[in-house]
Amino acid sequence: MSKTILITGGAGFIGSHVVRLFVNKYPDYKIVNLDKLTYAGNLENLRDIENKDNYIFEKGDIVDEGYVNDLFAKYNFDGVIHLAAESHVDRSITDPDAFIRTNCDGTNVLCDVARKAEVERFLHISTDEVYGSIDEGSFTEEDSLSPRSPYSASKAGSDLIALSHYVTHGLPVVVTRSSNNYGPYQFPEKLIPLFTSNLLDGIKVPIYGDGKNVRDWCHVSDNCAGVDLVLRKGEVGEIYNIGAGNEFTNLELTYALLELTGSDESMITWVADRLGHDRRYSIDISKATTLGWTQKHSFEDGLADTVRWYTDNRSWWEPLKARL
Repeated sequence: MSKTILITGGAGFIGSHVVRLFVNKYPDYKIVNLDKLTYAGNLENLRDIENKDNYIFEKGDIVDEGYVNDLFAKYNFDGVIHLAAESHVDRSITDPDAFIRTNCDGTNVLCDVARKAEVERFLHISTDEVYGSIDEGSFTEEDSLSPRSPYSASKAGSDLIALSHYVTHGLPVVVTRSSNNYGPYQFPEKLIPLFTSNLLDGIKVPIYGDGKNVRDWCHVSDNCAGVDLVLRKGEVGEIYNIGAGNEFTNLELTYALLELTGSDESMITWVADRLGHDRRYSIDISKATTLGWTQKHSFEDGLADTVRWYTDNRSWWEPLKARL
């Protein structure tokens, strides 16, 4: 059955992978990619599918209610996958206003317009950072939220806004919260592409604090498979954690990148810790696995493939990094 799906933030890292998956997997669907093309939005991410018959790009801002209304009237969307967001913690510390506008106000606009348009499904994409830090064990979807940065607070707010539209108005919302993603086409301000590109250029890599902050790393393709599954089979009003159980300290990850790039620990430079730096993220993914989600990429192979991609695609990341 043919459907028209709106994907917001589809020129970003995760968003472009979601767009590519849906364009290729569902040739009978019309996929509309809405992106404001801020610094992290890059249509080069989608050159391989930009001429597909079932793909359309629209440049616009989700905060602009008039524009969003017109877009829904133009395409009569059956479903929404909402990824558009400001997402870099360091930037949220210096410019939190942009995060509140896009992540909270923009989500509210989308939900309100989608509700009036009576879409069949609204999938809101979020992050494990909304739970805050945990010393032992893993957060489940039932745990309370305790965001500790302007970024994670804005994402927690957007989660609650979306879910409130379900409870109050019956908008068919489902939510995914994923752990740290990695893979090709990630903007080179994030740890793995930043460190990889630095090391390829012989530039030292900065490690915050003692380097013992722990993150779980999920390959972006595995997260996208979870997004696809939850959109189709997730229960309305429910939240699904998507992680990989690949928990490493930042220092452990750095040593892996040093090895993959043929570098040594002299390339590490220690810097003052980030303000409010969460110590450890960990999420329980049993709910998603019960739904049918499985991880396809081992971290060892996925990281090696990712480093190889950045090694082979300097023409993609060098212009972006020059703007940092």
